[in-house]
Amino acid sequence: MKVTEGKKIYFASDNHLGLPNSKSSLLREKKFVKWLDFIKEDAHSIYLLGDLFDFWFEYKTVVPKGFVRVLGKIAEISDSGIPIYFFTGNHDMWVNDYFQKELGIKVITEPEEFEINDKSFLIGHGDGLGPGDISYKLMKKYVTNNKFFKWCFNWVHPDIGVKLGQFLSREKKIMSAKKDIGDIENQWLTQYCRKKLETNNYNYFIFGHSHIPVELNLNSESKYINLGDWISHFSYAQFDGRELTLKKYEA
Repeated sequence: MKVTEGKKIYFASDNHLGLPNSKSSLLREKKFVKWLDFIKEDAHSIYLLGDLFDFWFEYKTVVPKGFVRVLGKIAEISDSGIPIYFFTGNHDMWVNDYFQKELGIKVITEPEEFEINDKSFLIGHGDGLGPGDISYKLMKKYVTNNKFFKWCFNWVHPDIGVKLGQFLSREKKIMSAKKDIGDIENQWLTQYCRKKLETNNYNYFIFGHSHIPVELNLNSESKYINLGDWISHFSYAQFDGRELTLKKYEA
């Protein structure tokens, strides 16, 4: 992939739209839409690294109510020819084909490698990576990512299913992995990045999930970026074809 002069790639994560209530979420949604309007003028592509919603489940003909502003803006940008990549997070992992068919964007469920302007990137949401948090990893493998469990949940009436899902999400019963709080050098995601460098020479690791903006040099050629969130930090990353930097959006 080649980024031409004057174009930029943008990265954002962890909006958790719907949290803690509709009124508060709407204010953050409007701010995020303003940011999308701001970056579309010079965007080469946009990467959304998960947890755009605090809960998302696609029934065959039904999706959760709300979020029309952000979904409409994403569709508009995608229709204009700007590629958008959406990485599912631990709060919106139950994405099927709605985003591809209605919004025209690519959905990615696992960390993925990209080669951009001769720089190597490893990009993902960040949940379940690195050591520890065994209970969440087991829950993700055998429950939330289990096809039989999803099939059973699909038979729950949407009015009940969405409310149940919101409860499980907000009360951290099922869908919430532990966050990498604490010493940045010893965070799970930092350890994961260092482990990957033993076998692969990535220039940039980009993750979300922890809700804490991080810009850490792992060695002279490799950097770990955590995007923070759009709840309190309103932070994002920008790659101009040469360097990747962490920024904060002030509407």
